[in-house]
Amino acid sequence: MSILVTGGVGYIGSHSCIELIAAGYEIVVVDNLCNSSLEALKRVEILTGVSIPFHQVDVRNEQALRKVFEKHSIDGVIHFAGLKAVGESVEKPIDYYDANVVGTFILAKVMRDYNCKTFVFSSSATVYGDPHTVPIKEDFPLSATNPYGRSKLMIEEFLRDAFFADNDWKIALLRYFNPVGAHKSGLIGEDPKSVPNNLMPYISQVAIGKLDKLNVFGNDYNTIDGTGVRDYIHVVDLAIGHAKALQVLNKPQVLTVNLGTGKGHSVLEMVAAFEKCSGESIPLQIVGRREGDIGTCYTDTSFAKNKLHWSTKLGLDDMCMDTWRWQSKNPNGYS
Repeated sequence: MSILVTGGVGYIGSHSCIELIAAGYEIVVVDNLCNSSLEALKRVEILTGVSIPFHQVDVRNEQALRKVFEKHSIDGVIHFAGLKAVGESVEKPIDYYDANVVGTFILAKVMRDYNCKTFVFSSSATVYGDPHTVPIKEDFPLSATNPYGRSKLMIEEFLRDAFFADNDWKIALLRYFNPVGAHKSGLIGEDPKSVPNNLMPYISQVAIGKLDKLNVFGNDYNTIDGTGVRDYIHVVDLAIGHAKALQVLNKPQVLTVNLGTGKGHSVLEMVAAFEKCSGESIPLQIVGRREGDIGTCYTDTSFAKNKLHWSTKLGLDDMCMDTWRWQSKNPNGYS
């Protein structure tokens, strides 16, 4: 079975390529390289011993995308390509709707035209907005507190509409929580091209001296220490979840699954865990809340265990050690 991986050179995409190959899939990768480095894919090839077809294509470029489908016999798509920072989405909403919503619409249209109707979508826990309680279950009310979350919610809705109109589609909406960590080899990891928007790469860049200190956005949330609580999931566990989703899409459906650990950790808890694993001190300062953020977010894992026969295997120490191994071996990322 041949799978097109959009955004396959990025952080989650590159790790997922490894797990897809391990699960026996053939893959083709497209990526516009706007926030990724082709070096990541070269290292995936080293780790897997497999040569991976790659096309530098933006999914909004319909003509270029059609050429990929013409060249390769694509059986299904895992769609990672898109912009993904909550704070940035508040500043650049038009860019986010364009890259995420328009890009996915064009991709789905091309898939339909080539009768490729197996679609695993990289959604997000942000579609739950500010949840009324935790842990979060898949049937919770949907809303969004920022343009990034709204873009994911819009995509979910039009994919459900596509299935309603054409019951041949096999769609998995994977709502994942906060991916962290890196491949245990230290060869691939998260490499933001500018100042990190996510917590763990920010912490690790402070640890190696690339950044002066960590800004903690708010310490007045109703949490254990006042800082935001999130469900941090190791990126390798998350990648395996995508392979599992493909395996269960054996009949037409829209399958919606949360991917997380079911445990919440605060920002300060993550800092302490990283300091313990790395032996480095992380200077920090408390600043105001970030627009669009919420206090607490973690999942109920029971549905994922039941439907995907999947659960996380890697814990907080693995997340911190693997992040530190990647960052210390690659202080400048892939460059």
